[in-house]
Amino acid sequence: MEEIFKNLNEKQIEAVKIIDGPVLVISGPGSGKTRCLTHRIAYLISQGIKPSKILAITFTNKASNEMRDRVQQLLTSESFQPIMGTFHSVCLRILRREISLLGYKTSFSIFDSNDQISLIKKVMADLEVDPKRYNPRLILNKISKLKSDLTFPENYSPTDFFAKIVSRVYTGYQAELKKMNGLDFDDLIVLTVKIFKQHPDVLEKYQNIWKYILVDEYQDTSHDQYTLIKLLSAKHKNVFAIGDDAQSIYAFRDADIRNILNFQKDYPESKVIFLEQNYRSTKNILAAAQNIISNNQTQVPKELWTENMKGEKIHIKETLNERTEAEFITDKIDELLESGYKIQDCTILYRTHAQSRAIEEALITRGFPYQIVGGIRFYERKEVKDILSYLRFIINPTDLVSFERIYNVPTRGIGETTFNKISAMDAPDLIQAIGVMLKDKKDSKQSRSLIEFKNLLTDLSERKNDKNLTSVIKYIIKRTNYEEYLKGLAIKKEIYANMDDRMENIKELLTVSKKYDMLKGEEGIEKFLEEIALLQDSDKLKESANKITLMTIHSSKGLEFPVVFIAGMEEGLFPHSRATLAPFEMEEERRLCYVAITRAKDRLIITHTKYRNIFGSTQANLPSRFIAEMPQEILRIQPLSTNDQYYEDDIIEY
Repeated sequence: MEEIFKNLNEKQIEAVKIIDGPVLVISGPGSGKTRCLTHRIAYLISQGIKPSKILAITFTNKASNEMRDRVQQLLTSESFQPIMGTFHSVCLRILRREISLLGYKTSFSIFDSNDQISLIKKVMADLEVDPKRYNPRLILNKISKLKSDLTFPENYSPTDFFAKIVSRVYTGYQAELKKMNGLDFDDLIVLTVKIFKQHPDVLEKYQNIWKYILVDEYQDTSHDQYTLIKLLSAKHKNVFAIGDDAQSIYAFRDADIRNILNFQKDYPESKVIFLEQNYRSTKNILAAAQNIISNNQTQVPKELWTENMKGEKIHIKETLNERTEAEFITDKIDELLESGYKIQDCTILYRTHAQSRAIEEALITRGFPYQIVGGIRFYERKEVKDILSYLRFIINPTDLVSFERIYNVPTRGIGETTFNKISAMDAPDLIQAIGVMLKDKKDSKQSRSLIEFKNLLTDLSERKNDKNLTSVIKYIIKRTNYEEYLKGLAIKKEIYANMDDRMENIKELLTVSKKYDMLKGEEGIEKFLEEIALLQDSDKLKESANKITLMTIHSSKGLEFPVVFIAGMEEGLFPHSRATLAPFEMEEERRLCYVAITRAKDRLIITHTKYRNIFGSTQANLPSRFIAEMPQEILRIQPLSTNDQYYEDDIIEY
């Protein structure tokens, strides 16, 4: 028992020791949120509550794994742990058992964003909706928003013209998904909610399984996630929500700050505890964050404090343009390295991905190693996606999107017309559809290609249960002559260096697959595909890498670094121009600034430019209002130096 309360402050102990009833913990940045959450799990178990009765939900795999490791350290005598995972992984677990209630098979595929766009385009083509007039990605975003709001095609009745287009595509898209036995990322949650609402007996089963529910980052919940928690906790009301309204920055992902602000209305008997002591940042950094967020009207008032040292003043530097801004940042990193900091201590944050280009060029010129969080995803690269599509298809031979990717990769002389005919065949799956089509085909080069392709798919499907995952992937590569195919692409396009990169990616995929080799056959493939589908960008951040980290502020949430640079602190960029006339959006921009500042432990350096070339035009910028909202006595303001001489014509040319 003493071990559980070790290193906890009074407020954390108070939160940990409440067993029954709803609890809301408002946890400021760096206040030991994860520590509080994990110690509470350990305390519940120490009080005789079975681990199987506890469900802990968070938003990222990284946070979930950290939680699991910490609980394991506290529960050395426990042979198993509570269920701990993301919203999506928990719902995936439920759907693998219950989705047949909605007419799906339990072997469903999970479609990623590229697969979704492919399917949206197919549905739009079938409906004769012009993709040049109506952006498929915009339509997909509208559908995602409808799902998050738990609005299904059958109860969506729009009145304006564009919404009617969305409605038609939504209906067709959902029908195609079901036909392929596929789910998109949103479906994992909304279909779970649908089952719970339509089948009260199933809901009650899970209410009895998980009597104690803990939710991390409650301020980031969307309507469907909020509804899921409300349903699961309705019977016992033992919901423990922890988060910080001041760090609600994902409205564009449908996060609803009202969920945390209205917690006491939803649970009138709830207890509210504030964790306001910050263990991360210096007094000056904390003062800057506190002053900025105090300008927001929509918030739960709190007063952050720390016993840490006062620390360095916050360095505010104005530069001429984004090139000199990047040069200043690299010069400053040089200084920091000379003073004893390590290169991995530094991170550079920015409001938009477009800002990274100039910074990357400066880092490359200096020879500084760096990593970008949120770049091209490994699992979305062509060669990786090709192999994954073969894996997905042999698990789910009704997956038309995966079939579309592989039917002529490697090239085997099967054209789009033939593909369309196969996909229109009335058959239980696409392998059998090829067989149906071959009955009507005369002997020809194309029919021989189809026979070979059918034999290939049948062979791969039969082998999936005989081997482990790595062996299956190696067999796919060998059986399809995939390496020769890549060589052919390289020769055809004269991009030999790219060939090496592609093969390195294939080797990396085999390295990853070994993690699942203890699982036999189909089980290993399914687990592998599930974990890839649930992977987030921030999960791939290598904390031990000797590199400077570059990322958007949105990607930085939950992380901390000794030294933080915030680039581009200018009106129109940060805060973003679209927030200028929208008070709600301006408050979110201010929360985003609060998050950015509180990532820093020791040093905070903020840059802004007089001129910035962005999105193809040069803009003259004012410093961000957020700089003026900081206490001026804690700032070290460095204006343009006398060396920054320029002529207006030069700027225009630039």
